[in-house]
Amino acid sequence: MAARVSERADLQADPKNHLLMHATGPNVAGVIGTAVTAGMFLSMLK
Repeated sequence: MAARVSERADLQADPKNHLLMHATGPNVAGVIGTAVTAGMFLSMLK
């Protein structure tokens, strides 16, 4: 959602500039980090 919002805001400022893939990268990294952390916590509980 945040990536699409930043894409829309950027396109209003400069219609030739597209940032969607660049803005999606941190979101994907956050999901991967959350999955790794959840796996570590689950392994500690066993």
